[in-house]
Amino acid sequence: MFVKKGDKVKVLTGKDKDKEGIVLTVFPKNNRVIVEGVNMVKKHQKPSAAAPQGGIVETESAIHASNVMVVDPSTGEPTRVGHKVVDGKKVRVSKKTGEVLDK
Repeated sequence: MFVKKGDKVKVLTGKDKDKEGIVLTVFPKNNRVIVEGVNMVKKHQKPSAAAPQGGIVETESAIHASNVMVVDPSTGEPTRVGHKVVDGKKVRVSKKTGEVLDK
């Protein structure tokens, strides 16, 4: 998968098109990601010990990984991701600038 937890991504399609956010969770088997502040859904929650009030809670829901694009840290623009071997390690590389995305 080309997206990792902590990446800044831009949403390409859907109701949250053009929004940017940080990837909170990645589900590689389902090819889905949860992005901060994107695809918000309302969940009805019963009162419990943790939330005695209950009520309606808004949380992020997963979106398909193909609907997001990694933002290049140097330019701030969305870019495709390639791979290279640097010092014996496989790293992700920005296709626009050639800059290494992994720390």
